[in-house]
Amino acid sequence: MGIRSERLYERACKRMPGGVNSPVRSFRSVGKTPFFVEKAAGAFLIDVDHNRYLDYVCSWGPGILGHAHPAVVDAVRRACEKGLTYGAPTEKEVELAELVNECVPSLEMMRLVSSGTEACMSAIRAARGFTGRDKIVKFEGCYHGHSDGLLVKAGSGLMTESIPDSAGVPAGYAENTLLAVYNDTESVARLFDAYRDQIACVIVEPVAANMGVVPPSEGFLSFLRRITEENGALLIFDEVITGFRLALGGAQEYFGIRPDLSAFGKIIGGGMPLAAYGGRRDVMSCIAPLGPVYQAGTLSGNPIAVTAGLETLRQLIAHPELYRQIDEKAARLEAAYREKGLTVNRVGSLLSCFFTGDPVTDYRSALRSDTKAFASYFANMLERGIYVAPSQFEAMFVSAAHSDEMIERTCRAIREAI
Repeated sequence: MGIRSERLYERACKRMPGGVNSPVRSFRSVGKTPFFVEKAAGAFLIDVDHNRYLDYVCSWGPGILGHAHPAVVDAVRRACEKGLTYGAPTEKEVELAELVNECVPSLEMMRLVSSGTEACMSAIRAARGFTGRDKIVKFEGCYHGHSDGLLVKAGSGLMTESIPDSAGVPAGYAENTLLAVYNDTESVARLFDAYRDQIACVIVEPVAANMGVVPPSEGFLSFLRRITEENGALLIFDEVITGFRLALGGAQEYFGIRPDLSAFGKIIGGGMPLAAYGGRRDVMSCIAPLGPVYQAGTLSGNPIAVTAGLETLRQLIAHPELYRQIDEKAARLEAAYREKGLTVNRVGSLLSCFFTGDPVTDYRSALRSDTKAFASYFANMLERGIYVAPSQFEAMFVSAAHSDEMIERTCRAIREAI
């Protein structure tokens, strides 16, 4: 880290908890202090000390086209000239909802919100309102944002900091959250047997990406679809990370499973604060002003964020070959990690290397990873100008801006760094 980043971090620590506005950015789990970004372009981040990093964090997923894509930036610039926020409906909100429905048919109706946390929280509220039930099922190591009832063995930054739950959450908020084991159908079946006619929904990352990338085992998602239907509960896919990344139709297209409700974030906003939740028309008709389930937001459907999302999706629709290309590049990275004897999980352009020789199929097997070895690897990659997520339990993202030469450079760095 350079001198300017060091000084900025000292200043930040006086005014922000840990010097950051989101915990994993602090680099604490890898024993370092963060660099501060000045700008980004294509596949690169440039920090305030003029260091240049080849970026595989991609702002934690939304940068599928790369940073500052010219078409997206131009569209946003033109939109800014018309005003930044209105608190009133715009035509572009309707256009985005129609375009999302074309890509993801299960979203018959939807609401735009500002974050993935808000989308997941609101989808669960809709499920409870529609079913008249209180209990929900989530999976150990799956992260669905930081709303109170979901901070129970939630993975991601919580795993990195070894905090299974969050202080400040009353026991009553979490008592209706039932925990199952990802990829373990029996753990789900036992909950439905024990709480018959009490479970409103099952919420799941169709590809877990907050305990590192953990793909669903064969038949796991179809089992969740079946058991929720049989018990009058709803199935919610948290596609905040997988949406528009695995395919235009997200994980539900990729795996051929149609959920009742979904939460989308990251790519849907093209790098701006935007998310959405939606699904079946009868369920979404419970949302105010049509029904009794209340949800609102002054910045929901913000015109600048909607503009960035629209242009990003239009680029993906116009260039469907991007999905095949980034998948192939991610496969080359996977091969480089496997050469070093690591366990690698990959689904499309999402991947994680785990510092363990054992398979990683759930939260508990992810926790067997050697986090000290990961910290050494992270430092070695950063010295070589490669920025990967500063946590063993996060995903690596490949973008359309990563060229073949950049991928080869990264493969060389992997061989040297581990």
